[in-house]
Amino acid sequence: MKSESDTARLTACAVGIFGTFLIVAMLVLAMRHYTQRAQVGAKRVEERYKFLQDQRAADAKAINEYDWVDKDKGIVRLPIQRAVELTLQEWQNPAAARSNLISRVEKATAAPPKAPEKPNIYE
Repeated sequence: MKSESDTARLTACAVGIFGTFLIVAMLVLAMRHYTQRAQVGAKRVEERYKFLQDQRAADAKAINEYDWVDKDKGIVRLPIQRAVELTLQEWQNPAAARSNLISRVEKATAAPPKAPEKPNIYE
């Protein structure tokens, strides 16, 4: 009978030790869950992804659609494919294309006329 009580006592101790380890493990997991903080910069990452999507949409629009760059000077933005076609067509005659390019650059970069000065009230 002594061996049965020793076995029962040993089993009870083993179950108690195992239960203690299980409780400690559960407490550690609970503490990790409740003390875990949000990732640093998670909000900034979301903002940057949104900005990247907006920027890519704007770039796709700029590359694939016609739009006015400067309506007063008559400068238009062309889709890439059309610009390549016009460039290849125009540069069949390099001398004429070069002079045309120079005149367009001068037109695009021309400074606006100077605003008239206000007259002096004492004159």
